[in-house]
Amino acid sequence: MKKFVFLLIGAGYIATGCNKSLLDSNPQDKYLESTFWVTPEAANAGLVGCYSILRANGVYGAAANSTLPLFEETASPNAYNYGNTQGYNSIANGQQTPATAGVIQNRWAACYGGIGRCNTFLAKVDNVEGLDEATKERMKGEARFLRAFYYNMLQVHYGAVPLILDPPDPKTQSDLPRTDRTKVVERILIDLDSAALVLPLKQSAANHGRATKGAALGLKARVLLFEASPLFNPGNDKNKWKAAADAAKAVMDLAGSAGYKLFDGGYRELFLPAHENNSEVLFDVQYMFPDQGSAFDLIAKQYNSNAPLLDLANAYEMKNGLPITDPASGYDPDKPFENRDPRFYGHIVFPGDSFMNEVVTPSRFALTGFGGKKFSIYDKGEPPAGQSDLKDGQSETNFIVLRYADILLMYAEAQNEFAGPDQTVYDAINAVRERVDMPAIPNTHTQEELREIIRHERRVEFAGEALHYNDIRRWKTAEIVLNAEIKNWEGDVLQVRKFNPERDYWWPIPQTQRDLNPNLEQNPNY
Repeated sequence: MKKFVFLLIGAGYIATGCNKSLLDSNPQDKYLESTFWVTPEAANAGLVGCYSILRANGVYGAAANSTLPLFEETASPNAYNYGNTQGYNSIANGQQTPATAGVIQNRWAACYGGIGRCNTFLAKVDNVEGLDEATKERMKGEARFLRAFYYNMLQVHYGAVPLILDPPDPKTQSDLPRTDRTKVVERILIDLDSAALVLPLKQSAANHGRATKGAALGLKARVLLFEASPLFNPGNDKNKWKAAADAAKAVMDLAGSAGYKLFDGGYRELFLPAHENNSEVLFDVQYMFPDQGSAFDLIAKQYNSNAPLLDLANAYEMKNGLPITDPASGYDPDKPFENRDPRFYGHIVFPGDSFMNEVVTPSRFALTGFGGKKFSIYDKGEPPAGQSDLKDGQSETNFIVLRYADILLMYAEAQNEFAGPDQTVYDAINAVRERVDMPAIPNTHTQEELREIIRHERRVEFAGEALHYNDIRRWKTAEIVLNAEIKNWEGDVLQVRKFNPERDYWWPIPQTQRDLNPNLEQNPNY
């Protein structure tokens, strides 16, 4: 299983012995800005450095080698974080402040670290000799994609942020004010359009994990879907919905030539190392032990920092496609986990289930009774030989950032909001459902009914994938679903969450950053 791993390795050496070269002004044991951007190998190392921020603390990484996306789910009604890892319990409770430790501080710093690397790469790579123009343009496309990615992560969470397109310079950049959020989004879309023109349809096996044309167009669709959604589009401008639908459709039209399709090897198997880089993956973060592993398996088996909640478990329909609240569904309260949507079993570990070759008791995941197994190798049976006790940094499962099922459901959502429930909307939803043998949605629904169906479908399809928190924000339903009790598998209340709609749709600007730059205006009501 060969992976492109985001690891920057120095190629310098230390000269030794009695040699007059020791008097040279340029040291031999480290790179200097003035001498680095010379060779193709150095240019590639610089680009890899842009990718490595994906694993930084605050992006998709956290302290040591553990990983953030599993915890982001706990800011939503899907899961619970007993230890307030990275501050997510504070966010879920509406108790975050500008000084809250963890992701609120780290995401800002890490994303600007990535932006600085991308800006430097774009400014310097043309000076490198030995790279043909096509290679340079492809590499610049990757850097623009990554810069757009980091800026999008910033603006989605913090709103307006300083827009910086030049290499880092403390003299000119340390006191910049926040740029209007719409201007940041305009730049993101410019970068993604530019990247899509030069990126390849596919990467070679040695370069899995690098950006492609489909990744750029897919991220563009996600950006435009956010722009069309209620939080960002309070006037419900239909043209914004059309732009989002068109962007998702561009990826769907590309599917034949790029090889994108829903993975047909099983929903659970989609998230296992044996099936990484499959036809459904548009962009992911690559892990490989011992160089750069994750802690996905450790998190999945432990006592339980991303514990699924009863509300999520109850969201899964019965196998016949009816909700458990429907008297005709066949739901049995005495056997609540039988005959459910297969995606339930692809993610949720529940009392009475088998996990790691043991029957799951309520005390196995004592907080909520449930465990989550996406992105883990652990499942019902005996773990693979020698892998029953993987530690922090030893897991290799890639984290999928963007997959084709998301493109289909983004298209369905945007097209339904723009044009109403036409056949293409049903086709996109039902392709995702049919992959797991769930009944098709009949084409008899109103726009409003189909809106709720699509939102439900997103929740159960992407549970555990760090998408639901931002979905409920952009739909402006967070003020409903996060002002609520959260419960364990028996219905006992674990916590009463709070969400202030006048404040909590945006994260605070970190106090650490405002201490450095007083020109950063704080978000309202913090």
